[in-house]
Amino acid sequence: MKNEKTYELVLTALFTAIIVIMAFTPLGYIPLVVINATIIHIPVILGALFLGPKKGAFLGFVFGLTSFINNTFKAATASAFVFSPVLAVNVVGVSGIFRSLYICFVPRILVGVVPYFIYVLIRKAAGREQKAGRVLVNAVASVILFVSVRAFLLRLLPDNLSALACTLIGALAGVVLMAVLTISGGKRGSADIALSYAGLAGAFTNTLFVMSGIFLLYKDAYAQAMGVAGDAVLDVILGVVAFNGVVEAVVAAIIVTGVGLALTRVKPVYTKA
Repeated sequence: MKNEKTYELVLTALFTAIIVIMAFTPLGYIPLVVINATIIHIPVILGALFLGPKKGAFLGFVFGLTSFINNTFKAATASAFVFSPVLAVNVVGVSGIFRSLYICFVPRILVGVVPYFIYVLIRKAAGREQKAGRVLVNAVASVILFVSVRAFLLRLLPDNLSALACTLIGALAGVVLMAVLTISGGKRGSADIALSYAGLAGAFTNTLFVMSGIFLLYKDAYAQAMGVAGDAVLDVILGVVAFNGVVEAVVAAIIVTGVGLALTRVKPVYTKA
Protein backbone atom coordinates (compact mmCIF):
# COMPACT_ATOMS: atom_id res chain seq x y z
CA MET A 1 0.00 0.00 0.00
CA LYS A 2 2.79 2.40 0.94
CA ASN A 3 4.73 1.58 -2.23
CA GLU A 4 1.58 2.15 -4.30
CA LYS A 5 0.98 5.58 -2.76
CA THR A 6 4.61 6.51 -3.32
CA TYR A 7 4.37 5.37 -6.94
CA GLU A 8 1.21 7.44 -7.49
CA LEU A 9 2.84 10.48 -5.86
CA VAL A 10 5.86 10.16 -8.13
CA LEU A 11 3.64 9.72 -11.20
CA THR A 12 1.57 12.77 -10.20
CA ALA A 13 4.75 14.83 -9.83
CA LEU A 14 5.97 13.57 -13.20
CA PHE A 15 2.75 14.49 -15.00
CA THR A 16 2.75 17.89 -13.26
CA ALA A 17 6.29 18.56 -14.43
CA ILE A 18 5.40 17.53 -17.99
CA ILE A 19 2.41 19.90 -18.02
CA VAL A 20 4.55 22.81 -16.78
CA ILE A 21 7.32 22.11 -19.30
CA MET A 22 4.83 21.85 -22.15
CA ALA A 23 3.01 25.01 -21.10
CA PHE A 24 6.09 27.22 -20.96
CA THR A 25 7.95 25.83 -23.97
CA PRO A 26 7.03 25.11 -27.61
CA LEU A 27 6.84 21.40 -26.70
CA GLY A 28 3.17 21.85 -25.83
CA TYR A 29 2.23 22.42 -29.45
CA ILE A 30 2.50 20.40 -32.66
CA PRO A 31 2.77 22.55 -35.82
CA LEU A 32 0.39 21.23 -38.50
CA VAL A 33 0.98 23.57 -41.45
CA VAL A 34 -1.98 25.92 -40.87
CA ILE A 35 -2.49 25.54 -37.10
CA ASN A 36 -0.74 24.47 -33.93
CA ALA A 37 -2.39 21.56 -32.16
CA THR A 38 -2.28 21.86 -28.37
CA ILE A 39 -1.17 18.70 -26.58
CA ILE A 40 -0.82 20.08 -23.03
CA HIS A 41 -4.05 18.35 -22.04
CA ILE A 42 -2.65 14.89 -22.85
CA PRO A 43 -0.73 14.45 -19.53
CA VAL A 44 -3.95 15.48 -17.77
CA ILE A 45 -5.91 12.78 -19.62
CA LEU A 46 -3.29 10.14 -18.89
CA GLY A 47 -3.18 11.23 -15.26
CA ALA A 48 -6.95 10.82 -15.01
CA LEU A 49 -6.70 7.30 -16.42
CA PHE A 50 -3.80 6.02 -14.34
CA LEU A 51 -4.22 8.05 -11.13
CA GLY A 52 -7.98 8.49 -10.98
CA PRO A 53 -10.33 11.46 -11.40
CA LYS A 54 -9.27 13.22 -8.18
CA LYS A 55 -5.61 13.48 -9.14
CA GLY A 56 -6.73 14.06 -12.72
CA ALA A 57 -8.71 17.08 -11.52
CA PHE A 58 -5.58 18.34 -9.75
CA LEU A 59 -3.55 18.00 -12.95
CA GLY A 60 -6.32 19.83 -14.79
CA PHE A 61 -6.05 22.62 -12.24
CA VAL A 62 -2.30 22.81 -12.92
CA PHE A 63 -3.07 23.03 -16.65
CA GLY A 64 -5.49 25.88 -15.97
CA LEU A 65 -2.96 27.63 -13.73
CA THR A 66 -0.31 27.56 -16.47
CA SER A 67 -2.87 28.98 -18.89
CA PHE A 68 -3.68 31.76 -16.42
CA ILE A 69 0.01 32.62 -15.99
CA ASN A 70 0.77 32.54 -19.71
CA ASN A 71 -2.18 34.70 -20.69
CA THR A 72 -1.67 37.16 -17.84
CA PHE A 73 2.03 37.80 -18.24
CA LYS A 74 2.52 37.12 -21.95
CA ALA A 75 -0.89 38.05 -23.39
CA ALA A 76 0.22 36.93 -26.83
CA THR A 77 -3.27 37.28 -28.33
CA ALA A 78 -5.96 39.94 -28.22
CA SER A 79 -8.34 37.45 -26.60
CA ALA A 80 -5.96 36.54 -23.74
CA PHE A 81 -8.32 38.23 -21.28
CA VAL A 82 -10.79 35.32 -21.47
CA PHE A 83 -8.22 33.19 -19.60
CA SER A 84 -6.95 35.92 -17.27
CA PRO A 85 -9.08 37.39 -14.46
CA VAL A 86 -6.46 40.12 -14.12
CA LEU A 87 -6.86 41.31 -17.71
CA ALA A 88 -10.61 40.68 -17.78
CA VAL A 89 -11.24 43.32 -15.13
CA ASN A 90 -10.06 45.99 -17.58
CA VAL A 91 -12.32 44.62 -20.31
CA VAL A 92 -15.67 43.85 -18.67
CA GLY A 93 -15.22 44.91 -15.05
CA VAL A 94 -15.25 42.91 -11.82
CA SER A 95 -17.54 40.22 -13.27
CA GLY A 96 -14.68 39.33 -15.61
CA ILE A 97 -12.80 37.82 -12.67
CA PHE A 98 -15.40 35.10 -12.24
CA ARG A 99 -15.99 34.62 -15.97
CA SER A 100 -12.31 34.11 -16.71
CA LEU A 101 -11.79 31.89 -13.67
CA TYR A 102 -14.50 29.61 -15.05
CA ILE A 103 -13.06 29.48 -18.57
CA CYS A 104 -9.48 29.10 -17.37
CA PHE A 105 -10.02 26.41 -14.75
CA VAL A 106 -13.34 24.53 -15.02
CA PRO A 107 -12.83 23.05 -18.52
CA ARG A 108 -9.26 22.03 -17.65
CA ILE A 109 -10.32 20.39 -14.38
CA LEU A 110 -13.02 18.48 -16.27
CA VAL A 111 -10.32 17.25 -18.69
CA GLY A 112 -8.92 15.40 -15.67
CA VAL A 113 -12.30 13.85 -14.83
CA VAL A 114 -14.38 13.12 -17.94
CA PRO A 115 -11.87 10.85 -19.79
CA TYR A 116 -11.66 8.46 -16.84
CA PHE A 117 -15.41 7.85 -16.77
CA ILE A 118 -15.56 7.58 -20.57
CA TYR A 119 -12.84 4.92 -20.35
CA VAL A 120 -14.76 3.04 -17.65
CA LEU A 121 -18.01 3.30 -19.62
CA ILE A 122 -16.47 1.86 -22.78
CA ARG A 123 -14.24 -0.70 -21.04
CA LYS A 124 -16.77 -2.22 -18.68
CA ALA A 125 -19.71 -2.29 -21.04
CA ALA A 126 -20.43 -5.71 -22.54
CA GLY A 127 -22.35 -7.22 -25.43
CA ARG A 128 -25.22 -5.12 -26.74
CA GLU A 129 -24.59 -2.38 -24.17
CA GLN A 130 -20.98 -2.04 -25.33
CA LYS A 131 -22.07 -1.74 -28.95
CA ALA A 132 -24.76 0.80 -28.06
CA GLY A 133 -22.26 2.84 -26.05
CA ARG A 134 -19.81 2.93 -28.94
CA VAL A 135 -22.53 3.91 -31.40
CA LEU A 136 -23.59 6.76 -29.12
CA VAL A 137 -20.03 8.09 -28.74
CA ASN A 138 -19.40 7.70 -32.48
CA ALA A 139 -22.62 9.57 -33.24
CA VAL A 140 -21.76 12.46 -30.92
CA ALA A 141 -18.28 12.83 -32.48
CA SER A 142 -19.80 12.72 -35.98
CA VAL A 143 -22.43 15.35 -35.19
CA ILE A 144 -19.77 17.66 -33.74
CA LEU A 145 -17.70 17.27 -36.91
CA PHE A 146 -20.76 17.91 -39.12
CA VAL A 147 -21.71 21.13 -37.30
CA SER A 148 -18.10 22.34 -37.22
CA VAL A 149 -17.34 21.68 -40.89
CA ARG A 150 -20.59 23.29 -42.00
CA ALA A 151 -19.97 26.41 -39.91
CA PHE A 152 -16.39 26.70 -41.11
CA LEU A 153 -17.34 26.40 -44.79
CA LEU A 154 -20.11 28.96 -44.40
CA ARG A 155 -17.59 31.38 -42.93
CA LEU A 156 -14.65 30.59 -45.22
CA LEU A 157 -16.50 30.40 -48.52
CA PRO A 158 -19.75 32.37 -48.08
CA ASP A 159 -19.81 33.52 -51.71
CA ASN A 160 -18.67 30.29 -53.35
CA LEU A 161 -20.79 27.65 -51.61
CA SER A 162 -24.49 27.70 -50.83
CA ALA A 163 -25.79 26.82 -47.40
CA LEU A 164 -27.11 23.53 -48.83
CA ALA A 165 -23.71 22.61 -50.25
CA CYS A 166 -22.01 23.38 -46.93
CA THR A 167 -24.58 21.26 -45.13
CA LEU A 168 -24.07 18.34 -47.52
CA ILE A 169 -20.27 18.50 -47.20
CA GLY A 170 -20.54 18.66 -43.42
CA ALA A 171 -22.94 15.72 -43.42
CA LEU A 172 -20.57 13.73 -45.63
CA ALA A 173 -17.68 14.42 -43.25
CA GLY A 174 -19.82 13.25 -40.33
CA VAL A 175 -20.88 10.07 -42.12
CA VAL A 176 -17.27 9.26 -43.08
CA LEU A 177 -16.11 9.76 -39.49
CA MET A 178 -18.95 7.56 -38.22
CA ALA A 179 -17.96 4.81 -40.66
CA VAL A 180 -14.26 5.02 -39.77
CA LEU A 181 -14.93 4.92 -36.02
CA THR A 182 -17.37 2.03 -36.39
CA ILE A 183 -15.03 -0.06 -38.56
CA SER A 184 -11.95 0.60 -36.44
CA GLY A 185 -13.94 -0.07 -33.28
CA GLY A 186 -14.95 -3.49 -34.54
CA LYS A 187 -11.38 -4.50 -35.33
CA ARG A 188 -9.59 -3.26 -32.22
CA GLY A 189 -9.62 -4.47 -28.65
CA SER A 190 -11.84 -2.82 -26.06
CA ALA A 191 -8.81 -1.46 -24.18
CA ASP A 192 -7.51 0.26 -27.32
CA ILE A 193 -10.90 1.71 -28.13
CA ALA A 194 -11.50 2.86 -24.55
CA LEU A 195 -8.16 4.69 -24.51
CA SER A 196 -8.91 6.28 -27.88
CA TYR A 197 -12.31 7.50 -26.75
CA ALA A 198 -10.80 8.80 -23.50
CA GLY A 199 -8.34 10.85 -25.58
CA LEU A 200 -11.12 12.15 -27.81
CA ALA A 201 -13.33 12.97 -24.83
CA GLY A 202 -10.56 14.82 -23.00
CA ALA A 203 -9.64 17.00 -25.96
CA PHE A 204 -13.26 17.76 -26.85
CA THR A 205 -14.07 18.53 -23.21
CA ASN A 206 -11.40 21.21 -23.21
CA THR A 207 -12.36 22.69 -26.57
CA LEU A 208 -16.14 22.61 -26.17
CA PHE A 209 -16.28 23.95 -22.61
CA VAL A 210 -13.75 26.71 -23.33
CA MET A 211 -15.36 27.85 -26.56
CA SER A 212 -18.93 27.61 -25.26
CA GLY A 213 -17.84 29.56 -22.18
CA ILE A 214 -16.37 32.27 -24.40
CA PHE A 215 -19.60 32.48 -26.39
CA LEU A 216 -21.87 32.63 -23.34
CA LEU A 217 -19.72 34.86 -21.13
CA TYR A 218 -17.68 36.99 -23.52
CA LYS A 219 -19.57 37.13 -26.81
CA ASP A 220 -19.37 40.89 -27.38
CA ALA A 221 -15.90 41.39 -25.86
CA TYR A 222 -14.56 38.45 -27.84
CA ALA A 223 -16.08 39.79 -31.06
CA GLN A 224 -14.39 43.14 -30.49
CA ALA A 225 -11.05 41.48 -29.70
CA MET A 226 -11.24 39.32 -32.83
CA GLY A 227 -12.44 42.21 -35.00
CA VAL A 228 -15.67 40.54 -36.11
CA ALA A 229 -19.35 41.40 -35.83
CA GLY A 230 -21.21 40.11 -32.78
CA ASP A 231 -23.43 37.83 -34.85
CA ALA A 232 -20.34 36.21 -36.41
CA VAL A 233 -18.85 35.03 -33.11
CA LEU A 234 -20.62 31.69 -33.26
CA ASP A 235 -19.18 30.99 -36.70
CA VAL A 236 -15.70 31.90 -35.47
CA ILE A 237 -16.07 29.59 -32.47
CA LEU A 238 -17.35 26.71 -34.58
CA GLY A 239 -14.47 27.30 -36.96
CA VAL A 240 -12.02 26.91 -34.06
CA VAL A 241 -13.78 23.69 -33.06
CA ALA A 242 -13.67 22.46 -36.66
CA PHE A 243 -9.93 22.99 -37.02
CA ASN A 244 -8.20 23.01 -33.64
CA GLY A 245 -10.82 20.95 -31.82
CA VAL A 246 -11.01 18.08 -34.29
CA VAL A 247 -7.26 17.97 -34.94
CA GLU A 248 -6.42 18.10 -31.24
CA ALA A 249 -8.96 15.34 -30.52
CA VAL A 250 -7.45 13.06 -33.17
CA VAL A 251 -3.91 13.77 -31.95
CA ALA A 252 -4.97 13.14 -28.35
CA ALA A 253 -6.65 9.86 -29.28
CA ILE A 254 -3.52 8.62 -31.04
CA ILE A 255 -1.05 9.66 -28.32
CA VAL A 256 -3.22 8.60 -25.37
CA THR A 257 -3.77 5.18 -26.97
CA GLY A 258 -0.08 4.63 -27.70
CA VAL A 259 1.26 5.91 -24.38
CA GLY A 260 -1.63 4.38 -22.45
CA LEU A 261 -1.01 0.90 -23.83
CA ALA A 262 2.67 1.23 -22.94
CA LEU A 263 1.87 2.39 -19.39
CA THR A 264 -0.58 -0.48 -18.81
CA ARG A 265 2.38 -2.85 -18.98
CA VAL A 266 3.75 -1.14 -15.89
CA LYS A 267 0.62 0.09 -14.09
CA PRO A 268 -3.04 -0.78 -14.68
CA VAL A 269 -5.64 1.90 -15.26
CA TYR A 270 -7.03 3.30 -12.01
CA THR A 271 -10.02 1.29 -10.77
CA LYS A 272 -10.84 2.63 -7.28
CA ALA A 273 -13.24 5.42 -8.24
